[in-house]
Amino acid sequence: MPDKLTEEQRHRVMAAIRAKNTKPEIIVRKYLWACGFRYRLNHPRLPGKPDIVLRKYRTCVFVNGCFWHGHNTTPTQTPSNSPTGGGQIHPDGNPTPVGRSGGVGVLESSECCKIPKTNTEFWTKKITRNQERDAEVQRKLADMGWNSITIWECELKPAVREKTLASLAFTLNRIFLNSFKKKPKPYEMQEEETEFAMVAEATP
Repeated sequence: MPDKLTEEQRHRVMAAIRAKNTKPEIIVRKYLWACGFRYRLNHPRLPGKPDIVLRKYRTCVFVNGCFWHGHNTTPTQTPSNSPTGGGQIHPDGNPTPVGRSGGVGVLESSECCKIPKTNTEFWTKKITRNQERDAEVQRKLADMGWNSITIWECELKPAVREKTLASLAFTLNRIFLNSFKKKPKPYEMQEEETEFAMVAEATP
């Protein structure tokens, strides 16, 4: 099914999407603040400048848009006899990740991430780069002794929002309790004069 929008219209729609202070982020932030969790936003000294940083819990929370981070998308490769070239297959049977050398691939849309029908190759590469960057950032944070939690946009829809947020609070408290049993890898983060970049927000 072709895209209902022209390439120019699609570009305007995508460009209008905010990168920070999105509605999903604000929902999570207000909930955490109302529950007594204190945090910083986009800490510049941590890899990836996480959306929410909770030092007491040694945890970074990423609130990801389903489209931009390719939630539940499936990477595929073009057939080896395709004019555009074929993908390589690893010994474990999985295709070479889209966006890396070895083949031209696409991302299959998921229920919450619809890959545009126009300029598909561009969006495939962009989303795949985001996915690879996400994985690399979380690896670096883990090496520094930080936990990473990802909340997806679709998990904050009204029907499942309460369950998602309650699960987040439960996980943070479990991490805090477990920290007394096993201390994470030491890491000292230099703080600026202002401890928090966030002031109290009213609950929704």
